[in-house]
Amino acid sequence: MTSLWSRSPFGLAHVEQPSRPPIEFHALLPFGPIGPLCPFPPSHSKISTRKIAAVRELIIATRNQYKTRELAAMLGPEWMVEDLTVGDLPEPEENGTSFEENAVIKARAASEVMPGLVLADDSGLEVDVLQKAPGIRSARYAGDKATDKENRDWLLAELAKLNHAAEEPITARFRCAIALAERGEILGVFAGSVEGRIILAAAGTGGFGYDPLFIPNGYSQTFAELDAETKNSLSHRARAMEQVIKWLAGRS
Repeated sequence: MTSLWSRSPFGLAHVEQPSRPPIEFHALLPFGPIGPLCPFPPSHSKISTRKIAAVRELIIATRNQYKTRELAAMLGPEWMVEDLTVGDLPEPEENGTSFEENAVIKARAASEVMPGLVLADDSGLEVDVLQKAPGIRSARYAGDKATDKENRDWLLAELAKLNHAAEEPITARFRCAIALAERGEILGVFAGSVEGRIILAAAGTGGFGYDPLFIPNGYSQTFAELDAETKNSLSHRARAMEQVIKWLAGRS
């Protein structure tokens, strides 16, 4: 059983289904290849009845479905994305001292037991007045099983302990490292970051993690208030993924 994100005419869909061989598409509709949820036969398309290749497949080593959705949107419809939300694959110990090291740990571990190309992301928030905390512990800042809200509340509590001038911006950045691996071999590591500031009251309902507290430089809205297209054009993950996509294009 695998967990899949697939594009359809109606947007990004999440489905769970048994593993199966790649599907070959037989029609190219005006909005492009549409994935395994709806492989139309040739007779349903007046555009082309030419047999075309199946989309490429990529495993994202995460159980965070928000992250999977974001990465799938960045990759585009030519990629079939699976993640680890279904199954009992053990999680490796993330004992690296940097985002890059932890991304490598996750990518290597998943690629040793999963077939094909594996992508792993490690990312987090650095707040300057907290000596770049929460950093690599961003997902576990309030505890190993902490929710996004608990982590945000802990961050705000830590900031409240400081005698920080109200007029001074709380500068911060999001960092992201992405590792690609196959059969236990690391193929590349890519990094991206975005500078901004922290606000002391959450704003917006989009995104995940610390997005409601972070305003990127040049904007007046938090990541959680910005539309997904805007966020995905300037975020730390988008900047790392831009390099990943170029690498993947050169490999094909």
